[in-house]
Amino acid sequence: MTDHNKSTGSGDQVPERKRTTQGHYVTAQEAYEKWKTSPKQVHILDVRTPEEYVFVGHAEMARNIPLLFVKHEWNAETKQFVVEPNPDFVSEVKCQFKPTETLLVMCRSGDRSAMAVNALAKAGFVNVYNIIDGMEGDMVDDPKSKHHGKRMKNGWKNSGSPWTYDVNPDQTCLTNVKR
Repeated sequence: MTDHNKSTGSGDQVPERKRTTQGHYVTAQEAYEKWKTSPKQVHILDVRTPEEYVFVGHAEMARNIPLLFVKHEWNAETKQFVVEPNPDFVSEVKCQFKPTETLLVMCRSGDRSAMAVNALAKAGFVNVYNIIDGMEGDMVDDPKSKHHGKRMKNGWKNSGSPWTYDVNPDQTCLTNVKR
């Protein structure tokens, strides 16, 4: 774990797109270890879409508050689905956590979580870390590997940390869920 802009605790360089204004970073494995040492004071915040949280799986203890929502509209130019910001993101986080609590923020691979960390820092949160390899990790960039182009390099799922497909509605932002 580290508090500077250039590398993680393991010495890896943090790509520009994953850097944050606070400069706090952890890998998925470091995040799990940090949570285990103090589960009542350290929180895992998953900012992926509800679809990702449910269908890709999530850290067992992670609370899901999406930074963005998928509009289910295709953008032919970017070859991606259109997303829109969650206008209630910061206020929902404020309802769940105090600005002084430690939040370890996760997305798929560390890019959106960096945006979320910056939004929370701007809103007054002071102990917010980007989990730089996210839930699924970075893509393997080795044409000789059978995993080339797949997210098998690092990340929560690949670290051996516990994750699940089971959803606890109390850990989601879905306020209209019937229980």
